[in-house]
Amino acid sequence: MHLKSFFLTLVFLLLYSSLFSQDMKQGFNYLETGKYVKAKEFFENILGEFPENKTARLCYGRAVGLSGDAKEAVTIFTKLKEEYPNDFEIKLNYAESLLWDKQFNNAEGFYEKLVVENPTSFAGVLGYANTLSNLKKYPEALEWVDKALKIIPGNANALLSKKYIRLGYASILSQNKEYKRALELLDQNLKDFPNDKETLLNKANIFLLTNRYTEAEQSYLGFANNAKDSITAINGLALLAHKKYKDKKALQLARISKKKVTRFKNDKNLWLSTQERYIQALLWNRKFSQAKTEIGKLKTKLPNEARVLSLEATYGMYTSNFGISLDRYNTILNTSQNSFDGNLGIANAYRAAGLDMKSYEYAFKTLKYYPKQPDAEKLIKTLKKSHTPFLEEKTAYTFDNGDNEAFNVTVRAEIPLSVKFIPQVQYDYRTTKNTITNVEASSHDFSAGFLYKHNGKISLFSKVGITSAKGFTTDFNALVAEVMLKTKPFRLQSLDVGFKRDLQNFNADLLNREILMNNFILNYNLGTNFNLGWYTQYIYTSQTDDNSRNLLFTSLYYTFLRRPVIKGGINYQYITFENQVPTIYFSPSQFNLGEVFLEILSDSNKKWSYSLSNALGRQFVEDDPSSSTFRAEGKFMYQFSDRFKATIYGKYSNIASATAAGFEFTELGFKLKWHFLRKPIFDKKIMEQKNSENKK
Repeated sequence: MHLKSFFLTLVFLLLYSSLFSQDMKQGFNYLETGKYVKAKEFFENILGEFPENKTARLCYGRAVGLSGDAKEAVTIFTKLKEEYPNDFEIKLNYAESLLWDKQFNNAEGFYEKLVVENPTSFAGVLGYANTLSNLKKYPEALEWVDKALKIIPGNANALLSKKYIRLGYASILSQNKEYKRALELLDQNLKDFPNDKETLLNKANIFLLTNRYTEAEQSYLGFANNAKDSITAINGLALLAHKKYKDKKALQLARISKKKVTRFKNDKNLWLSTQERYIQALLWNRKFSQAKTEIGKLKTKLPNEARVLSLEATYGMYTSNFGISLDRYNTILNTSQNSFDGNLGIANAYRAAGLDMKSYEYAFKTLKYYPKQPDAEKLIKTLKKSHTPFLEEKTAYTFDNGDNEAFNVTVRAEIPLSVKFIPQVQYDYRTTKNTITNVEASSHDFSAGFLYKHNGKISLFSKVGITSAKGFTTDFNALVAEVMLKTKPFRLQSLDVGFKRDLQNFNADLLNREILMNNFILNYNLGTNFNLGWYTQYIYTSQTDDNSRNLLFTSLYYTFLRRPVIKGGINYQYITFENQVPTIYFSPSQFNLGEVFLEILSDSNKKWSYSLSNALGRQFVEDDPSSSTFRAEGKFMYQFSDRFKATIYGKYSNIASATAAGFEFTELGFKLKWHFLRKPIFDKKIMEQKNSENKK
């Protein structure tokens, strides 16, 4: 070739290369600015003219992967790697494509070779750190991201990776209840990213879990630096108020954020999260009709949205409509079997519906997808405790103004053999004495029975036993028994029908007379979603002394507060006996009692708890003048451990009873409850179910 011809060819090639490079600048710009679909189209056109151009093929592969087709990107870079086995840039892109395709184990092995081949490659070292992070190998990931930052100090991408590695690591530590270490990591994040919203939200969640509400509030307020973030913060503060039992404040805050979010309807996640919090706050405040209306509005806009279905299910739980809850949670799980709301929600719904084995099943599924999740662990712990055998002892001392004293000991054991079948045994000892006449009597009762839970709506309790009594003139044995069918025929309603045969043993004289009572019992309770309830009991008693009794008790009550529970209402009681034998026991032809009552109950899950009740009323005995009545009862409970609980109590009443009108009665006592096994007898079956879920 002549020199002139060679020179002209060289100039042509240089000009061509320059023009070609200039032409690809637009494609590079698309990649750099995140316009991956346009980048894909751009480099596809370039490859139409120059199919073998390595740079265009590499850029095309990146555009394909970053626009969502990770598998195709892996194919493209695999082919390039085969053609250019020593090209380190292509190797880096191949490794990154494995990350896009979530082939984290393959990516780990490939990056290990890359960082050995070129330990100073920033892209290789950072890619390896991100791979380890995706594999949840957070300590190693932190080491490698620090190596990347030594190669290029202060690099924004590396710092961002380090932030998310710390967030992931803190989440794992929090799951393991290593809250101190988790908070240390999050505080390190805040040094690199002051007031970072994600970091502060993670801190707030830990503070909520550990009941550190002041710090949680500070975390929420820490990132409320603009209009959008202030809405997220207010939503968090509303949840915090609920945790502190300040539900009215929670609703006030939720209303503020609902109003503010109208400016950001295009941000679906923020908008929907705010609607969720508002509806939750309505439910916390038992404003069920408003909550139902708001859920209906959301369902019209987002009919198949899982979060809306979850709200419907939550509404069902609050209103005891467990059928709705089960249906909505099942719909969520049909779409996403690993949904946290779906699995834990349906576990709680099955528990509320009385289907405990199904509750176990979905609680274990929750832990399968979300290991060590505290709410799921707590539910399983609660379920297991309710199925663990226990021994209960009650000791009571009573006295009245008729000079009667009594000492009573009851020991009862409950031994669940399954969630459905629960055998029980009981022993009662009672001794009673009149301190004026020195008349004494005693009785021993032995009984055994069972509770059978057919399902959440029907259960049967039955027991049979023998009482052995020793009076001051006679000794005798008698059969005692009880059977009770418990049903829930409709939502918020219960109906019990039963029979009970027992001995009249209030005092020594009555016990000596060998009077057995055959009680036919009907109980009905009606609840509502507006805090009003109605309870009624009717008992017809046929006695072995040829007398009979009718007793009607009804109570209309209202729940004023739920933490602590404060409820009050009015009671009415009517008693009539067929025969009047006033010298033997209180047996009026007509007895009426009306009273108002107030009751306070603290949270029974706390270490210390209590319940207090009192009632004032008037009683009318036949044609006698009416008299005022007063009764009171107080209980104080202490939980020594998860397995042992003690209660002391006292009660007083001056309502006419088995002895006479105008008497006063006092009882003092204590109770002990001990779960003598650590877990249910059928725990092996429960754990088999857990293992079965883990294998699926």
